[in-house]
Amino acid sequence: MSIAVKPILVRNYFFLFLISGLFFSINEAQASDPNKGRNLYVQHCISCHESGREMAGAPDFNFGSSMMQSDPVLLTKIRVGKNAMPGYAGILTDRMILDIIAYMRTY
Repeated sequence: MSIAVKPILVRNYFFLFLISGLFFSINEAQASDPNKGRNLYVQHCISCHESGREMAGAPDFNFGSSMMQSDPVLLTKIRVGKNAMPGYAGILTDRMILDIIAYMRTY
């Protein structure tokens, strides 16, 4: 008798686990906001990445080759920094960086 009960309990617990995971991950599924990203880009990025006046070594995002990378790769690069570009970890949240990336993809 207990053998027949166990699969039902396991199924119920699995279902509960699945539903709670979906409930708690809703915030992670939010789309990035290019409008917020534009304001952040102007505040933190444009001084070095201004179109036609890029700082030496700073990529020109208008050509798109830099934007061929995935969001997680760009997120890491912005977090860590490279060469003269400082890392923005602790300055910008991941959500803010993803908003900037969303804006950059609208060029």
